[in-house]
This record gives sequence, C-alpha cells and structure tokens, in this order.
Amino acid sequence: MDTLSPTIFVTSGEPAGIGPDICAILGSYDFPAKIVVICDPDVLAQRINDLNLKIALRTIDNPLDAQKHIKGSLQVLPIQVNFPVEAGILNPQNAPYVLRQLETAVELCGANKKAALVTAPIQKSTIIEAGIPFTGHTEWLAKKTNSARPVMMLVSESLRVALATTHLPLEKVPESITQGSLEETIIILHRDLSTMFGVKSPRIMVLGLNPHAGESGKLGKQELEIIEPVLKYLSERSFDLVGPIPADTAFRADLLDKSDAVLAMYHDQGLPVIKALSFGKVVNVTLGLPIVRTSVDHGTALELAGTGHAQASSLLQAIELAIHLVKRCR
Repeated sequence: MDTLSPTIFVTSGEPAGIGPDICAILGSYDFPAKIVVICDPDVLAQRINDLNLKIALRTIDNPLDAQKHIKGSLQVLPIQVNFPVEAGILNPQNAPYVLRQLETAVELCGANKKAALVTAPIQKSTIIEAGIPFTGHTEWLAKKTNSARPVMMLVSESLRVALATTHLPLEKVPESITQGSLEETIIILHRDLSTMFGVKSPRIMVLGLNPHAGESGKLGKQELEIIEPVLKYLSERSFDLVGPIPADTAFRADLLDKSDAVLAMYHDQGLPVIKALSFGKVVNVTLGLPIVRTSVDHGTALELAGTGHAQASSLLQAIELAIHLVKRCR
C-alpha cells in the first residue's frame, strides 16, 4: 500500500457539463500522486468514449485501495447518478448527485491529512432549481467544514487575487463588508500566504470599494469608515498592507511587483483581471478551510460537453497546486 503519495480527490461536478470531459483527460497525464475521481463510472466511461480516449477505468470502493496514478488509466470512487445524463442538457434531478460527490470528498479529506480536494465545475442554477439553497463551492465547503470565514483566492503564475466577499449580488456587497469581516479576511489571507504558499512576510495590496477608492469620501464612505481603520489597526500589528488602492490603477506592474497578493472587495472587481491575463491557467484556492481545496477557473461550458473541444489546462494546474500544497502543509 502506498502511504507516502498524496491523494487527490477530484469531484467531476455537473454531469451534463465538461467536468466528466476534463476528468477523463486526466488519464492522459502523469501525476506524482494518487488521483481518485469521484463520479458515476458509466458517465465517465461514456465521456471517454465520446472523446475517443484510450483510458482504462479502475473502480475502487475503498479509498485506502487507491494506488499512485498511472498514465493511461483512472481510479474512480463510484457515486451513482440519479437520472440518465446527456451531455449539454441540464437536469435538476441530478443535483443531489453533484452534492454527494462533494460530501464524500470532504469526509475523505477530513480523515486523511495527505489528501486534497480538487473540484470540477458545477451548475449553481441547477442546484437551486432542485430546491437546494446554494451560492457556490466556497460557501458550501465552509459550512460543511464548520469554517467561519472562507476566503476565495485565484492564483496564476504571476498573480494572486483574493476576495473580501464571494458570490454575492453587487447590491449586497457594501453591507457585507464590515470592519470585523475585513479584518478576519486579511488575517486569514496573511496566515495562509505564509503557511500554504511559503511567503515569509506577505505584502498585501488592498483595493478600495468605490471608484477612485472613494475620493476622500466624495464617492463613498466605506474607505474612510471601514477599510482605512482596519488597515491602520493591522499595520500597527506588523501586517504589511498597502491601500486602499483605486481598483482601476491597482493592476500595474510596478505595484504588483511589490505585492504578494491583491485583496479585491468583490468578485467582479478583481477576477476579470487575473482571468483575462491567464485564463485556463488560473486556479481557485479556498483559504480558511481545514482541508486543501483547489478548483478550475471556469464554468460547466455545456456547449462543449462531449465534443472533444474542452480544455483541461485549469484542472491540471489545480491538481498540481493541490499536490504542492498537501506536501507543504499537511
């Protein structure tokens, strides 16, 4: 039994999307780890056939039986899908299947210090249509692991962008940013940059919420009343922080060169920049959890499912980073 290699549990996500496609493609690569895909083997086998791949599937009922990944094969921990799957066609009745993948993976990662979770994309709308309250992987994982404040951070080769809020309607963002929440977020970001990514003295650039970072209160008060007091408080406690910086000028090379991470106030303030620069090579990392979790930087791409045109580059990057983080942190 291989007890030294990390185990990476990969949830295949929405069965009608490209999750099964990109999971199937994993079989064509080498990894220095035990890769276990959590899915319905029949769904994965059908997608392997659709993509004309020569990948052998090995079903395992006990994760302890997992072996180091071998190119040309995939290990599958079986979770049975609820209803027949057609590539590109959503079915809300399969939402429980998607969540069972995650529940299984979280339980297994919690019981194995040398394990990590990597998630393929899910379709939030389908889960909601099934009558299940759901805002995203990040929030769901935080609840399942009893984590008070998850922090979403996207990582590319040259940039790290974290978020003060996650999947919220824009109208709810200002009320969700308080001194307490912002302080907690910065502390978690600072800690995990050090422990997970090996940054000895993290320097964090914090963006403003409003245009021109509020322009001295003329365009909004959040910078004066919330962001600046938090930065002052933490800076006096040896945190290396700069800001609030206007978002429209923050992503300049001279500023980024001096920062280990950027903290944006909301989803579409920071993520369009990193995705525009490195789409397909960006990894979503959830900080503040008791487990290591990484994910892809894209959605379900229903129109590409089963066509052979889906790219697995972000999933490959997510697995590589997960392996690195497990070896470093667990």
